[in-house]
Amino acid sequence: MHFTSEKILDGGVVEREFILGEIPGILWTSVTATEPAPLQLLGHPGGLGRMYPRVLGRARNAVAEGFAAATIEQPGSGDRPVSAAAEQARIDLRQAIQAGGPVDDEIVARLILPLVDQAVPEWQATLDALLELPEIGGPVGFAGGVISVAVRLAAIEPRIAAAILFAGSYVPRAMFEEAEQVKIPLHVLLQWDDEGNDRELALDLFDAFGSEQKTLHANMGGHTGVPQFAGEEGNRFFARHLK
Repeated sequence: MHFTSEKILDGGVVEREFILGEIPGILWTSVTATEPAPLQLLGHPGGLGRMYPRVLGRARNAVAEGFAAATIEQPGSGDRPVSAAAEQARIDLRQAIQAGGPVDDEIVARLILPLVDQAVPEWQATLDALLELPEIGGPVGFAGGVISVAVRLAAIEPRIAAAILFAGSYVPRAMFEEAEQVKIPLHVLLQWDDEGNDRELALDLFDAFGSEQKTLHANMGGHTGVPQFAGEEGNRFFARHLK
């Protein structure tokens, strides 16, 4: 991991951009921290430049609550190499949604499963590097999407102690068996009127999780309409499980 920039933001937040191999990312910590902080990994749907304002808002909240926060760019997004197969699957998915009929699981699997296979090891490598830093301790939580990436990571990575999942993307049926292996505490956010999500699929996925402690927080509104209080409840969830 090589840090490429550092700046102090309002509120005493230190923002450092880094490169891990060919993976760009950002780490946020508190300028006043005196001991290693528990860590939130912030997932997003890709295109970190476009997503930066929203991810930064989440990172600020995390740091204000005593956490460090970090994110990385998704495979195939930003300046990372684009997969022609993924782009075709994305076109096929968009056309299926616009047609108004059911979305074939084969399309979803072509788009999502290769992403999961690549992204999860990258998150694990990032976690390896972050936990070597003296300002980062544990435990570790994962927050955000793509939800299938979070499901795989929560199922196989023992260092993830709790997760906040954003039910805002299609999930291949093959992921449901992996969801049954997830045993950590979960807080799942669902936008009830999300135009780009299959609500029934999201509810089925929630039902499939093997966690004894799982909460579904559903709110009215579209994909980007998550109310502020839902994020505040997420901070309380991590405070319970990571501190």
